[in-house]
Amino acid sequence: MTTLSALVEAQEYGSPDRLISAIPYAELIGVECIKLGHELIFKLPKNADNIGNPSLPALHGGVIGGFMEVAAMLEVLYETKVTVLPKVVDFSIDYIRAGRDQDTFARAEVVRRGRNVVNVSISAWQGAEDTPIANARAHFLIKPTPLGTEREPLSRSVL
Repeated sequence: MTTLSALVEAQEYGSPDRLISAIPYAELIGVECIKLGHELIFKLPKNADNIGNPSLPALHGGVIGGFMEVAAMLEVLYETKVTVLPKVVDFSIDYIRAGRDQDTFARAEVVRRGRNVVNVSISAWQGAEDTPIANARAHFLIKPTPLGTEREPLSRSVL
């Protein structure tokens, strides 16, 4: 499935899971998506292949960062009417505590959408959402949509 066809199907059928197949790294680490109304929650299931420190055991920091970046990109793809994968301009992460060998969740929120750049805030947690293991900010370059085809933002997006 091409990226464009996955994007069209995801938007048409309201199924963000179809986007995951368009991003090989998301499939590699096992990213899943849970849709709650208009909101997307991303899940990184417990997987021994994602362990970086076997003595704790703890998730590899790169896996956590990659998971959060994928969550942000999927959120941008799902929320906007872009026809090309967004390009990462900047990604900054604050690791707060070790990610243990258990299911990890992330929520990404489009904070601002400009004509060419989208700013996203991401939080990852295990157990309780109010106890994050990492917070991140991402900025993506998007291809502007042709005039007159702008998509109505979802209610929680801030333009």
